[in-house]
Amino acid sequence: MLRILTSKDMGRVLARRAARMTEAEDAVRPILEAVRKRGDRGLMEYARKFDGLERKSVRVSADELAQAAARLTPQFRAAVEVASANVRRFAEKQLPRESMASFGPGLRLGQVVRPLDTVAAYIPAGRYPLPSTVIMTAVPALVAGVKNVCAACPKPVDEVFGTAHMLGVSHVFQMGGAQAIAAFAYGTNTVPRADRIVGPGNIYVAAAKKLLAGEVGIDFVAGPTEILIIAAEGDVRFLAADMLAQAEHDTDASAILLTTSKKLAAQVAKEVERQLQTLPTAPVARKAIAKNSAIIIVSSLDEAAELSNDFAPEHLALHHEELIPKIRHAGSIFVGPFSPEAAGDYASGPNHVLPTSGVARLRGGLSAADYVKVISVQQLNEHALAKLAPAITTLARAEGLEAHARSVEVRLVGQAFPPAQTAPHAGGPRAR
Repeated sequence: MLRILTSKDMGRVLARRAARMTEAEDAVRPILEAVRKRGDRGLMEYARKFDGLERKSVRVSADELAQAAARLTPQFRAAVEVASANVRRFAEKQLPRESMASFGPGLRLGQVVRPLDTVAAYIPAGRYPLPSTVIMTAVPALVAGVKNVCAACPKPVDEVFGTAHMLGVSHVFQMGGAQAIAAFAYGTNTVPRADRIVGPGNIYVAAAKKLLAGEVGIDFVAGPTEILIIAAEGDVRFLAADMLAQAEHDTDASAILLTTSKKLAAQVAKEVERQLQTLPTAPVARKAIAKNSAIIIVSSLDEAAELSNDFAPEHLALHHEELIPKIRHAGSIFVGPFSPEAAGDYASGPNHVLPTSGVARLRGGLSAADYVKVISVQQLNEHALAKLAPAITTLARAEGLEAHARSVEVRLVGQAFPPAQTAPHAGGPRAR
């Protein structure tokens, strides 16, 4: 049964269940080390053990991908085309732009944008295979111009492999878990080394990404999925359906409604129970509703906004557009009664790979910008360098970096090297 609580009880509700990350890290360390040391042999050992892999290689051939695509229904293919077109249009708007401009006489500054060489998308296939994640992870990479877009999925699911083929993703691997993350991080004879690994996964995938961050770029370490809804009024059917849409993901998922109305709270709780009666995923959703979800009675919508900011939810559903300026932390915001979170999961355009567990305090969701590097460009003529020389040389010598100062002075007409300077501090030049 969905709990109805007051805001004074919210602390224990919003205190996310601590993921068993330490245990997961201990479990995946030997897997990461095996793949690092033994490459494909280590990868195949764990793929057979955990994924039940029977094939001789984790690489999925072009023929297999094409055959999977041929088995897709026309309705599914049409859905992929609609969703991928919208994701592509939105991703194109997210890319940083190249520029070059004058910042003073003889001083031109700007930036160039270059795609990563190789990226890898992890596509879960546990309780629910997620072809939508192929769209969300691959399309922005293709928009960014990434040359080698790879995908890994532990099960041979036609909807996943076929979607990859439709999108033009040819580097597909049947592998999962920590061994897949390790293969992309270190590279093997079969699996290319990736510059960045993106996409959701279970706690073992998250632990592997956490341990290998630095060895390879990642999007973020994901925890259980979550939605927070703020509504003082609304259609109880919509509100209950949105809570259950999140709860059906996983028994650790959470769905929270903040409302000023006790009447609405009671109605939504009753409606959740009613909808559970006919929901095919009720065994999962009911546990998530009972363990991790609640309706919280708040004194005002302003209080609700502050509580939401404290929680920094992955998905934030606002039934009051005027609250948007008050929101500082959220993975993605869904505004109004006809903007269900499911629209963002599949087809509206913004990415569904979003930060969980409070990471929305630090960043938003996956975007095309995650697949590129922004490289600054600087061009100075002699006049511009001479104007900046006093500041450059003074700061360089304050740091004890005499060669830095001389590299400027040697370029300027009439400048001569001064006597060698003694570093102003012990221990030699400071490390960069």
